[in-house]
Amino acid sequence: MKALLKFRPLFANRAKGLLLALALSLVTLAAGVALLGTSGWFITAAALTTLGVSFNLFVPSSLVRGFSFIRILARYGEKLVGHDATLRLLADIRGWLFGRLFPRIPLADRSLRHGDLVSRLTADVDALDTAFLVAIGPIAAAVVVGTVMTAVLAWLIPGAALVYGLCFALAALAVPALLVVSSRRAGTEVVQRAAATRMAVLDGIDGHADLVAFGILGTTQADFADKAGALAAARGRLASYATAASGSVQLLSGLALVSVLWAGLLAFDAGAIDGPVMIGLLLAVLGSFEATGAIVRSVAKLSTAMAAAERLSEVAEAPIAIADPARPMALPEDGAIAFADVTFCYGGNAPVLRDIDLAIAPGQRLAITGPSGSGKSSLLKLLLRLADPQSGRVTLGGVPLTALRQADLHAHIALLSQDSPVFNDSIRNNLLIGRADADDVALWAALDAAQIGAFVRSLPRGLDTVLGEMGRTVSTGQSRRLCLARTLVSNAPVLLLDEPTNGLDRAAELAFFETLKTATAGRTVVLVTHAEIPEGTVDAVVELRNGAVVR
Repeated sequence: MKALLKFRPLFANRAKGLLLALALSLVTLAAGVALLGTSGWFITAAALTTLGVSFNLFVPSSLVRGFSFIRILARYGEKLVGHDATLRLLADIRGWLFGRLFPRIPLADRSLRHGDLVSRLTADVDALDTAFLVAIGPIAAAVVVGTVMTAVLAWLIPGAALVYGLCFALAALAVPALLVVSSRRAGTEVVQRAAATRMAVLDGIDGHADLVAFGILGTTQADFADKAGALAAARGRLASYATAASGSVQLLSGLALVSVLWAGLLAFDAGAIDGPVMIGLLLAVLGSFEATGAIVRSVAKLSTAMAAAERLSEVAEAPIAIADPARPMALPEDGAIAFADVTFCYGGNAPVLRDIDLAIAPGQRLAITGPSGSGKSSLLKLLLRLADPQSGRVTLGGVPLTALRQADLHAHIALLSQDSPVFNDSIRNNLLIGRADADDVALWAALDAAQIGAFVRSLPRGLDTVLGEMGRTVSTGQSRRLCLARTLVSNAPVLLLDEPTNGLDRAAELAFFETLKTATAGRTVVLVTHAEIPEGTVDAVVELRNGAVVR
């Protein structure tokens, strides 16, 4: 519950919508109770009326219709306002979560798998919508209606008020609370099993080709079936708790109804209450317990919401792997880059870089080559300060990167990697990722420098052309040039290129290197590549082997 309370400020931001939904829920429930009570009184009174006595049918029939319409409209309004507020709340939670997550990338906890992170960012966030829609709101509305109904019974049938109030309190508060406590472990298990199942699905999709090639697809399918079976069993246990709670509520409802009937008959015999009024109260009592049944049917989801909140809080409060200095230094004007006796490893494993000494002058084009696993990409990661070396230091203009604000550093250094994505958006918005305030002149200049401006101009919508998922509407070479243009838009004086020609044929590769030579004029370029580099593309080449510079 503590983890769920951490999201209270976000709930408070949507308080107006949530309170309006609560009010409409209360109106819906009250109208339903009034509809049943009025109908019972009306039918009984009409049946007991003799033919010789006139009976006003208009007023009670109007009340029945009025309460019916009020209930329908309030229910619609409750769903509309409640779901709107909840969806906006989920958007706020996602914004808050991503805001907390960005400074923590790369995550310090490297045991968190990709599939588990995806599960937390999607399913766990969605689970929080139950906190209001199916728990807090209905409970609050039920308490109000139960209190009012107890007061009405205390006025008309005093002998029934105490038993009804006790039964209603147990059904609306005690049983749901006991359900939450007893199902807490089952709810946590459901969330964990669901996350494991999603990870199995993602792993199976990502590695399908390898699983087929190595002939272990059957083993993977069996593992997935085991995880799915465990999830089903956990959900079954959670459902059993909810079923027991629903049975308890029905028992309490029956007890309350019998007590009101017994006390009502005694009051009727004593002439303290009319028969139609007693019947109306009986049906109103029955209608009031409708809220408690809805609570129990859905409050079981609150245990999964609490488990989801704990998982989200765990990510949001993870230690920041790379932190800004308390008193950052100004970004130096001299952009010389230097690695001085740098050694780096991941998580205490064997070093991937050893005693690296490397100097890159402003405006120099440097290519870093070497076999896979030699530490080339790790070198770029240190330069972007996505990680810090275990020993030695990396400096920019003589200032250690650890003394600079990361935002300043990332504005100074731009990256084009082999995995740089083209997003399912317009060309304009893809380019603006590089610099949000760039105007069309700057965008066209970057496109022309990347030698793709003519292609974009030939498109019917130009910069407003939507590229499709992963840029499927353009070729691989064009996609890579668009990513280069986005990097150039940034105006960063230092460009890091990590295998930018990966996946291109030799002709497209040579064309890209030719473009690179002209497009990056005046900027410092660090190019990591396996490709054969055409003469004149770079000023110097450094080879890495086994994490060390080959001299």
